[in-house]
Amino acid sequence: MSDGKKHALLSPSASHRWINCPPSARMTEFYIDAGSGYAQEGTLAHSVGEAKLKHRLGLAKKPSKCNDSEMDEGTDDYVTFVMEQMDGLCDPKVFVEQRVYCSLYIPECSGTCDALIVSDGILQVCDLKYGRGVRVEAEGNEQLMIYALSALSMFDGIYDIHTIRMSIFQPRLSNCSTWEVSRGELEHWAEETLKPTARLAWDGNGDYRAGDHCQFCKAKAECRERAKANMELAAYDFIEPPLLENDEIAAILGKIDELTSWASDIKDYALSEALKGVRFDGWKVVEGRSNRKYTDEAAVAKTVTEIGLDPYEHKILGITAMTSLLGKKRFEETLGGLIHKPAGKPTLVSETDGRKEIHINTAADDFADPIEN
Repeated sequence: MSDGKKHALLSPSASHRWINCPPSARMTEFYIDAGSGYAQEGTLAHSVGEAKLKHRLGLAKKPSKCNDSEMDEGTDDYVTFVMEQMDGLCDPKVFVEQRVYCSLYIPECSGTCDALIVSDGILQVCDLKYGRGVRVEAEGNEQLMIYALSALSMFDGIYDIHTIRMSIFQPRLSNCSTWEVSRGELEHWAEETLKPTARLAWDGNGDYRAGDHCQFCKAKAECRERAKANMELAAYDFIEPPLLENDEIAAILGKIDELTSWASDIKDYALSEALKGVRFDGWKVVEGRSNRKYTDEAAVAKTVTEIGLDPYEHKILGITAMTSLLGKKRFEETLGGLIHKPAGKPTLVSETDGRKEIHINTAADDFADPIEN
């Protein structure tokens, strides 16, 4: 969940960025947060999930209603997940949208846990991620680790906690992951990594570093360090692929997505500046291509119908739209047997990807001796 309307300089939600690139915190301190439709959608999903969970726990009289069938089903699944986490625990207590503070390790740091489960021996932080663009994992998740440290300080002396569980629930990507560490491991990370890095970030010190953490940085289009990292990769553009060594190709593959993202960010930034009147040598703003549109679709339909023709295109809803219409459970019950998922086009991905590797037949395989039984 977000950390409130006004984010702290070193907010838990941005911790992956400022831990990996400490000076970015001060660099982006006064950038305006433009917001987005995705952020608004996420905020609504969290509000719905909060209301449903409170009702399930007996903390609210009326259940929450949601007109978006996908969000309604996703938040139902989230509530079920949280409730399941209490199985086997000794007298668990659940805190919903719990405000936590982590100033012991990070200056002026606070955040909000979507769901916090505490019992004798075990503390668990559950975080609802409603986005579908980026898959988020629980293991090594700095935001959840900071939340867990904050919760430990709240309940220290009340519960004898020795095990920390951190969970990400991302319904639109069917992603549910939980990571477990000991209290000692978490506190060691806090002292050796979090605390000194937070001090660097607070003081505006440390080294700039480019990486996947740049994705949500407000200065990502202007950052010189990110440009430097991507321009080094772009230099390979002048070498024919067959002339590269395999280890060079492997290194490039790991950076192509970031290079593409950076190039897109630069174009978007340059256009926004050009629309403000900034001039870039050799470039100008022109009107882009567009398609013709009806001014009044109802009038068009009426006119074509009156001359005896059918103005409508008839086709069955796509699977995503049909799932939204019926709901996931009803879709599986009624149409599950009529769905076929063909093999996907071969794609080259990192070894860390969770998908199963497919077997590739090579010339050596074709001439290999058959195995005798």
